[in-house]
Amino acid sequence: MRTKLWWSVVLAACACGGAAKTGDELRSRQAGLSLSATPGDARGTFVHEDETVTFSSREVEPGVYRLEVRLRGLTLTGLMEPARGVSTLDGFAEANARDAQMGVADRALLTALYRELNEALPSGDAAAPAAMYLRRAVSVWSQYPDTVGLRRAVMGEKGRGYTMLCSYAQCNGRNSGSCEGRYNWYAHATHDCDRGGFDWPGNQQLAQLGDHYSCNGDEFFLAGDTWHCGSPNHWHRPKVVGNCFGRCGSTCGGDTQYTVDATNHDSCVRNGHILVSGWCNDQFTAAVDDELFAPNCY
Repeated sequence: MRTKLWWSVVLAACACGGAAKTGDELRSRQAGLSLSATPGDARGTFVHEDETVTFSSREVEPGVYRLEVRLRGLTLTGLMEPARGVSTLDGFAEANARDAQMGVADRALLTALYRELNEALPSGDAAAPAAMYLRRAVSVWSQYPDTVGLRRAVMGEKGRGYTMLCSYAQCNGRNSGSCEGRYNWYAHATHDCDRGGFDWPGNQQLAQLGDHYSCNGDEFFLAGDTWHCGSPNHWHRPKVVGNCFGRCGSTCGGDTQYTVDATNHDSCVRNGHILVSGWCNDQFTAAVDDELFAPNCY
């Protein structure tokens, strides 16, 4: 028997004694996430700071999902066939159907939506497929650089399109929690940029992957015998840990995928660059298929 799962998250302001509500109070009542989800369909709206996002993900034929997210005059679409690791992503302006680029305000709104989806949906494989692939696509779009075209064909194949690093996300025998000094430093994170290539030590990090530590939304890095909160700027092979290093997604989100390409993308944006740095575009595009299709590690 198919069981319908319904989630609804609405942030509302309280009113007292039947007094007339102001415009600000009405907007506050409307703010938040409204989501309905079944195994083959997930849809809803999200209101954040007077901006509205509408979204849907539905199974249009067995194992094939059609996604649409609309915000700020921009329409984002996706057609995903996870079993084959095939997807097409696109984005265009609603006013004239012309190609469009992702902007700062678009990413901020999508990041807020992604966080709400993580709160509302079960984690990992417990989420219904239509909702899980919607969550993954929103995460990809929330990280999309200004200078990467939204139209993209994605082909993923384990061992070629993505390489899993599940065991590297463990320390002290656990997937989360304290490492208690028992780190797994075998994950070699690297990138290329204006400073040098993949083989330059300043573009390399020894990373403890996994959801183990965080400090003010950042990571820890080892300098001498002392741990510091923050991100090293092209140090020579520093040891780093925290903030879900190597995990697909813009935050410690609802899925638990740890892959080589996601680790290398982290090594770029956390090593003297920012999320939308053009120097990290190649790492971002390489990690898109990982985030859309790689299985959860736990």
